[in-house]
Amino acid sequence: MIETFALPHPLAESKKKRKVYVYLPDDLEEEMRLPVLYMFDGHNLFSDSEATYGKSWGLSDFLEANHVPLMVVGVDCNHSKNHGRLREYSPFSFDDPDLGHITGKGKQTMAWFTGPLKAYIDEHYPTLPMRETTFIAGSSMGGLMTLYALCCYGDTYSRGAALSPSLWTSRRCMQMIRQSDTIGDSVLYMDYGENELARHEGMRTLFGQVAGALLEKGTKLNLRIVPGGEHCEASWEEQIPFFMDTLFYEGFRAGRSPDPED
Repeated sequence: MIETFALPHPLAESKKKRKVYVYLPDDLEEEMRLPVLYMFDGHNLFSDSEATYGKSWGLSDFLEANHVPLMVVGVDCNHSKNHGRLREYSPFSFDDPDLGHITGKGKQTMAWFTGPLKAYIDEHYPTLPMRETTFIAGSSMGGLMTLYALCCYGDTYSRGAALSPSLWTSRRCMQMIRQSDTIGDSVLYMDYGENELARHEGMRTLFGQVAGALLEKGTKLNLRIVPGGEHCEASWEEQIPFFMDTLFYEGFRAGRSPDPED
């Protein structure tokens, strides 16, 4: 079951609201409470008809087929042609020879995710609101934002999945990891496609450096180079079983989730 609604958003460019998608298991029982996975690019997660390039992750199909006790909250991105998504999903400002100067608005984005959005979800849905049961995930720039969330908002999010994170936008992420007080107490799935690495000069080295910095902090890291992996929704869909296993590592595998008072 997927519900949609709109919430006021500080970076929304039209009507001051942003579309939110909420997935709930069809077999959700009364009094059952669920861990929550917050995700970027919500329009690409569930339906091909809404996906930017006509192919979604098919995430709800996987969750239903495998009876995963999880709520997913996906937020639509900024579709402005003036690099709206890049700005909204950039923790840092950066300059690129092709894109020009990008003013990063990632801090405002994560403050909204962690504040008004999470408060609304916890009030209106049967969540397990604790850090241990609050996850975050995304791909590309959303993958970079996932890493940012665990580093800088790790009091809220305990686990994450960063698929094909856009590390190329700024090497400041190394400093961010080393200065983080929470990333060492986090569980992170991070991958990159084999074919992506071949197209980005220096990405293999940078990917390894970021992984090394995470391991030095003590992060429980599941790192993968995806054989034949591409930078697209079809490839990311194939990684769902891998990152779900990481999110539920030593966690909620099946059945009724525990009561938050336990």
